[in-house]
Amino acid sequence: MNKAADISTKKLISLAPNNWAKWVTGIPDIVTGEILNTEFQWISRQSDVVIQAESPQYGKFLILNELQLRHTSEMPRRMRAYAALAEEKYKLQTYPVLINILKISNSEIPTSFASNFIGLRAIQDYRVINLWEVDVNIAFETPLPSLLPFVPILKGGENESTIREALRMLRADEQLNQLETVLAFFATFVLESTLVQEIMRWDMTVLRESPWYQEILREGQARGQAEGEALGEVRGIISSIETSLEAKFGSDGLELMSQISQISDLEQLKEILRRIVVANTIQELRNVL
Repeated sequence: MNKAADISTKKLISLAPNNWAKWVTGIPDIVTGEILNTEFQWISRQSDVVIQAESPQYGKFLILNELQLRHTSEMPRRMRAYAALAEEKYKLQTYPVLINILKISNSEIPTSFASNFIGLRAIQDYRVINLWEVDVNIAFETPLPSLLPFVPILKGGENESTIREALRMLRADEQLNQLETVLAFFATFVLESTLVQEIMRWDMTVLRESPWYQEILREGQARGQAEGEALGEVRGIISSIETSLEAKFGSDGLELMSQISQISDLEQLKEILRRIVVANTIQELRNVL
């Protein structure tokens, strides 16, 4: 396995950009062009992927794709900013899409940003796609190879045979076989880790290479840097542990937070986060603690 594999959002979408664009916009005769540079002059944070597209009805426009591990309250404002910056840079209308990977709660996810300040209004609508609501057959039948690594968390994709079929398709294509660590990471949310290990035929420590596990870890570290102290980094990792527990085990996982929040050793907290990835049950985590 190539551990230095490029498994970014840009890589995923570039596997079949036309099919991806048809899926996120619902426009059957859309044709995609260049995947554009998303560095904006006024902000350092990059939008995920901006695709230039064209259709007979709408002409040339942009598809702005934001792929998020989980939804946060900051996303509506960010979608407003990215859409405006993309339109300013490329002088084209923009179709913004927010794709959420993991379901964290039953709260309704907003599909627009709206503000009214001293009588002045700002409104930005965007499409929201929640992967847990997407039928798994779309990944196989469209086909949408970009969705194959997410099969375990798609609707109807949690069974062993479906995950094995997704793995077979990933390994059969040289462009796709780099993505199996992503598939394995999400498979641990629905199957026992021992079974995932048997399916993948490699040690579960390889999951530390998953970009999504690394993203969870980076989030905690970024929060710590923002506070500027070691204590801040500890708090950031604890926050990442909390969201990961909720994503994988729901309210049962959150019961462990009263104990975890008392831990101040950064390396111990990182180890707990690693264990969450491969744990099958809450009891396994209790034993670790």
